[in-house]
Amino acid sequence: MIYKKIEIAVDGYKETADLYTYFLDNSIEMHINRKRPVVVICPGGGYAMTSDREAEPIAMQYLVRGYHAVILRYSVEPARYPLALLQLAKSVAFLRKNAAEFHIDTNKIVLQGFSAGGHLAASLGVFWKKDFIAQTLGVTSDMVKPNGMILSYPVITSGEFAHTGSFECLLGEDYNDLDKRKEQSLEFQVSKDTPTTFLWHTVTDDCVPVENSLLFFNALRKFEIPVEMHLYPVGGHGLSLANEETSNEDGGCVQKECQSWIELACKWMQNI
Repeated sequence: MIYKKIEIAVDGYKETADLYTYFLDNSIEMHINRKRPVVVICPGGGYAMTSDREAEPIAMQYLVRGYHAVILRYSVEPARYPLALLQLAKSVAFLRKNAAEFHIDTNKIVLQGFSAGGHLAASLGVFWKKDFIAQTLGVTSDMVKPNGMILSYPVITSGEFAHTGSFECLLGEDYNDLDKRKEQSLEFQVSKDTPTTFLWHTVTDDCVPVENSLLFFNALRKFEIPVEMHLYPVGGHGLSLANEETSNEDGGCVQKECQSWIELACKWMQNI
């Protein structure tokens, strides 16, 4: 395995992000020229922090299934939009640029986002063709294009079903600007250029309502974007793997009914 910590710096910003890479080595004994998909993991945390529970444990699950994985510890509050988005876009461009060295399938660079990290991942999914991203990073839009998205109980809407705290951290003083807040309501930003998406959410999520995923699903369907969605009838927010490995100190966040999502996501990834 090739493990590296790479600093992601964006011109014009003092804050930097860290990209932790877990690249599986090729071997003369096993498909020496194999190219693997890579999953770019964006942990949640309400744009105030990045959760450990939604970082390395997730990467390990993808590795054991034969995927490369990288974790982006993006800048959070008091950093404001669009810094985290630019850091994610630059990370995708880095992976494409160095695909030969790390044996990456450039047609399968997939974003995995949890909660507010799901908002970040989906933001690149809907905004990747925006001129300001390519111009700021000095790359072409195709270099930052994700090929797919896996969104786990994502923050999507800034409207009726919003997780208000995420948008307050993301926008700061601009939160009171209705136009800027609506721009971050991603169900309105889906287009024909949005990549194929895998969604999962629990119906009983009392922090980020399930309507967030439903709104995004409906927007994708409007543009005939391929989408797979799984709704689990029970479970709270922030489940991660929903098993003992990612449970918290009091044993919470274990929900057996939801543990199937990782296998379903990997099967979905095989077909994008």
